[in-house]
Amino acid sequence: MTTETTGLTAPSESAPTRAPRRRAIRLSELDLVTIDTEGGLSVLVRPRVPGVDLARWLKDNHERVERLLGERGAIRFQGFDVTTAAAFESVSSALSPELLNYVYGSTPRSREKGGVYTSTEYPPDQTIPQHNEMAYSTRWPMKLWFYCQYPAAAGGETPLADSRRVLRRIDPALRARFAERGVRYVRNYGGGLDLSWQRAFETDDRGEAERTFRDLGISYEWFDGGRLRTWQVCQAVVSHPVTGEAAWFNQAHLFHPSSLPAEVRESLLASSGEEDLPRNALYGDGTPIEESALEEVRAAFAAETVAEPWSAGEVLLIDNVLMSHGRRPYEGPRKVLVAMTDPNPVPGSPAAGGEHEESK
Repeated sequence: MTTETTGLTAPSESAPTRAPRRRAIRLSELDLVTIDTEGGLSVLVRPRVPGVDLARWLKDNHERVERLLGERGAIRFQGFDVTTAAAFESVSSALSPELLNYVYGSTPRSREKGGVYTSTEYPPDQTIPQHNEMAYSTRWPMKLWFYCQYPAAAGGETPLADSRRVLRRIDPALRARFAERGVRYVRNYGGGLDLSWQRAFETDDRGEAERTFRDLGISYEWFDGGRLRTWQVCQAVVSHPVTGEAAWFNQAHLFHPSSLPAEVRESLLASSGEEDLPRNALYGDGTPIEESALEEVRAAFAAETVAEPWSAGEVLLIDNVLMSHGRRPYEGPRKVLVAMTDPNPVPGSPAAGGEHEESK
């Protein structure tokens, strides 16, 4: 096992791991944490002494944390005194000035405090497949923070998969087809089967929602009864803005009807037809995505997925482009909170935006 030690201010790579004998030292020179870079998919950081303030340590070691995150894609912080949503809010804002809202969200969540939300509120017996947060949009957070207030009695892991390695597992011809065409995401709100547009866009005001559509480049159409359809063409593959590495970055395999249980899919198609499904994914030019292609994508995720158990008070930081995440089923109470920071610097790729129609 390879570890690093560091104090409140990150030392140089050549700095000694302990102070020379019999020399007076300042608090900032104490070795406060260990950094394990070989213990698993993610980097593991633990305090060496009690009472280390994780938020302060992150601020004082900003460059080192960013370097490790860019190399590995995920960092776990275990054993620190993070016991409340307020403490987690301080930690998750330590590297970034602002927590992001979950506007244009695709799953049910509740705001816990400020920019801190509950993790997706799906029943505990359901699996949430691997995905990169908000990859169905041209705007997404670069960093995701998770905080386990208390783990489940069994299961409930947040598995990770390296998006760079997922990309390399997909057939080059299929990668090229997705990269060239992008993915068209279609969502229908108001049928009672998915999120309402009010919850997805965090407003009850139609005009405010339309301003968000225009800002994000989302096309939209209103129907009688307050029903709404949106569609947008987004990236399928992206290059990391710092490392330049290519990563698989879309949610076609989640939005496509093939992600539903067969009986649910058949029932929805019989009752509403494909055009009115709560959500769907097509190639960017509007042609259907082959189910065999999405099975290959799912297999690539499965081959790269690693699940590590949560511990109470643990904080997980992931680079949202380099690392996907999901959720395993669980038993017993479980509470995991989420915060998002650092919007992507360049809104991505082939967005078809701005067109709209009024009520039919």
